[in-house]
Formats: sequence, structure tokens, C-alpha cells
Amino acid sequence: MEKSKHEKIMDIASKRGFFYPSAEIYGSKSGFWTYGSLGTKIKHKWENLWRKYFLSLDSNFYEIDDVNILPKKVFESSGHLKNFNDPLTECEKCHFRFKADQLIEKELKISAASLNENDLTKMIRENKLKCSNCKGNLSDVRFFNMMFDVKVGAVGEDLMYLRPESAQSPYLSFKREFEATRRKLPLGLAVIGKAFRNEISPRQGFFRLREFTQAELQIFFDPDKLNKHEYFNSIKGYKLILHIKNKTSKISCDDVVQKLKLPKFYVYYLSKVQRFYLEILKINENLFRFRELGEKERAFYNKIHFDMELDLESLGGFKEVGGVHFRGSYDLSKHQEGSGSKLEVTIEENGKSKKVLPNVLELSFGVDRNIWALLDIFYKEEKERTLFNFPKIITPLDAAIFPLVNKDGLLELSEQLFINLRNEGFNLFFDSNSSIGRRYRRIDEIGCLIGVTLDYQTKVDSTVTIRDGLSMKQIRVKMSDLKNVLNKLLKDEKIEKIGKII
Repeated sequence: MEKSKHEKIMDIASKRGFFYPSAEIYGSKSGFWTYGSLGTKIKHKWENLWRKYFLSLDSNFYEIDDVNILPKKVFESSGHLKNFNDPLTECEKCHFRFKADQLIEKELKISAASLNENDLTKMIRENKLKCSNCKGNLSDVRFFNMMFDVKVGAVGEDLMYLRPESAQSPYLSFKREFEATRRKLPLGLAVIGKAFRNEISPRQGFFRLREFTQAELQIFFDPDKLNKHEYFNSIKGYKLILHIKNKTSKISCDDVVQKLKLPKFYVYYLSKVQRFYLEILKINENLFRFRELGEKERAFYNKIHFDMELDLESLGGFKEVGGVHFRGSYDLSKHQEGSGSKLEVTIEENGKSKKVLPNVLELSFGVDRNIWALLDIFYKEEKERTLFNFPKIITPLDAAIFPLVNKDGLLELSEQLFINLRNEGFNLFFDSNSSIGRRYRRIDEIGCLIGVTLDYQTKVDSTVTIRDGLSMKQIRVKMSDLKNVLNKLLKDEKIEKIGKII
């Protein structure tokens, strides 16, 4: 039987060093993965693109970095200890545990995210759903808190928790950062870091994890400015791809405000998120959408919630990779109440001072899910090869350096060129094993689409062959021009515009 796309990508990912199960020599545990050498490179590239793009949206946006373990009181105040639950059903025979809404969605092909435990149990009973492993009966559904607790201190006297989202850190840091950054709103505080959720039964390979990385931007703003943004006119004609009530439409930002009654501040950032996917990551617009979540489906703290979804063939359709959440003043008011610390701030407006408890708009991205999405979307099969045709801006390696043969001084010449270009800041791969054709296939498979080969002609006229992995076209250029040529190719300039095809 032919392997599925999911299996093919997983095979390449583990074989080539994108990612693989953590502690696999001891059997590993589902939901925990190690980024390998290539995966780490592409993850860092994605994170740096995110930083550069979103932190440049406002001069008052900054990145902070906090601990992963926080006091119990933080999560009592935030509501996570009470509300951060998943529906659990367990096989009464083999005791395998399932996330009930996912089980129903998989078996019945319907959405079950908004159902309570009684409705989920009723649906399991009415449709006679069984354990997919042993066909045993399933227990009544109950809710299970996903927080990981940690005992801190010499005898474990303090109970603390691993953070289930990175968002709490900006809320706890808000007052201090507001003072440090000269008391202006809006204030954006970004975090790229780990979060931890004790998923009931993480499946879907690399897509649903117990330890994962989030990139989040919390934007604190004056609640009186919810329906304003100073740059709204610059995006009012831009069309958003919205999926509302099972229908996808392209709607201008102005119409989203006028007809759908979404606030301008929120819509402005929807447009910026969409542009990140379509213009920076080069995702085809047919594979992207914002899906609106209803009151029962969205998180307990969200007033408006649209998920970013990408159509991933390996996972059977559109899947969530992030969200844009209007959280109101929920977070600061809860932490103000729980800590006894005043989180109201004084701002200047029209020469007058006023006190406000800021509202929060959250831009939240699952980094690991986005990495998987890139692998799915840019995976390509041809008759004699498989490859990832990543945009150059996200490819894990800039180029590969090859000697045609390992003799007559070509190996040493190639190694020196590799060192010289690496010192110029290029992220390179060097390979001198097997035939040149096989080496090309290896770099195609990992998404490194520029190959530089040194051959006997190199010794005569100091030229090298450059191969574009996507088109497989080749040109010859002087080694002295190589830095400039590589920079042009990495900016997506066509190889035929740089030199004569050979």
C-alpha cells in the first residue's frame, strides 16, 4: 500500500533531521518531539520572520522572555485551573483515553468543539461509537484539566505550574513594561517560548503536542479606541478571506467593519496577519482562511475569535495554526483582583490625563504547527524525486557546495569556498559523498534549492556551476561573483536573468 502524504513527510523529517520523537532510544512518549539540525534552522527562520514582521507594526511593540514555571495563584486568577479542560472518554476494556470531541469529529465528520460533557456522551451513545483500538465500550465523558503541576523547593512545599500558554507573562509584566517604555498605549509585548499542555491523547504526529512553542503578541490598548486605528484607511480596501457560518468569502476590511460590525482595531490586525501568510510566507490564498468561532466554541476569555486555518492535505483539510483573539479587560482585571496590585494606568489624551484598564488583542501562533504546515504545503512529488519547494526566505539552508570529484585538488578548493562563503554569513551545506546526481536529490529533498558545483573547468577559469533545484536549470558564474549571485537567487530572482542557461 502506498504511503500517505503524512507518512512520507514524517519519513523525510526523521531521516533528514527536521524532527523526531524525543528520547526515542527509550521508547519516547507521544506529544514530545526533538527539533533536529534542519528543523532547528527552519524554526529559527520562521521565528525571526515573525519577530521582524510583527514587532515592526508599531514603534511601541517589544519582545520579552519569561520563565516557564509560574505560581499557582497566577492560574487561579486567570481561570485556567477552573476552565482549562478537555473532554475525556476512556475505553472500559483497554483503558485507552480519547479526546471526546476529536473522536466524534473523526468518526462522524461533524464539529463537536462546542458540546458539553453530557452532549458528547449522548452523541457517543446514540451513534454507538467504540474504542478504535479494541472495539470496547467508551466511558461517560468527563472534563480533564490539562495543566502540568510542578513541586518546587527542597521538599516540594510549593505547588507551581508549567504555563499552558505564553500569554500570562505579558499580563504579569504589563505594569512594569508600561512604565519602562514611557507610558504609551497601545503597547505590544511579544513572547516566543514554550507552553505545556497535558493532552489526553496527542495524535496527528507533530501537530498536537504536549510541549510546544508559541509566538504571541499581546497588544494592550485604550478600550475607547477599539473601533479606531490610525492606519485603518491604509488597509480598508484589502480583502480578508473569512469563513463564517460554513461559507468562505473575500470581504474588504471596510465591509467587515460596516457589515459584520467587527471593530477597526481588530480588523486592522486581521489584515496584517493575513499578509504575513500570503506575502511573507508565500502561502497560496486558496489554502488560507480565517474561521470565526462561536461563543460556545471559543476560549472562555475571548470576546471575538477568528482562527487562522491552512488547508493541509496531510491532515485532511483546514487546520488551526493560530488565532486573533479580542480578550477585553479579562486578563488584567483578573490579575488585578487576584494579586491586589493595581493594573490601571494613567495615559495622556488631548492634554488631559485619564485612568484606564487596558483591553487586550492577542495574536497567537503555534510555531510547531506552522512548521508542519510549511512541510505539507511545499512538499512536491515528481517522477524521479521528492522535494520541498520552500520560498527562499524560509528554506533551512541557503545553498550546498559540491566538488564534482574528491581528487585533483577539487575537494580542497570546494572546502575553502565553503569556508569563505560561510564566513560571509551564508547558511551552507557541504557534501562530497556519492554521485553528483544523488547529492542533488538529497538537497532537493530537504528544500535546499541552490547547488554550487566545482569541476575541472573551475581550475581553468575559476567558474562554478549553479543549479536551481526547482527548475533544474544551470548557469556558470565566476567564483568572485558568487556572493552577489547567491544573494540574488535568495531574493527569488530567476536564474535565467542572472546568467546564460547551460
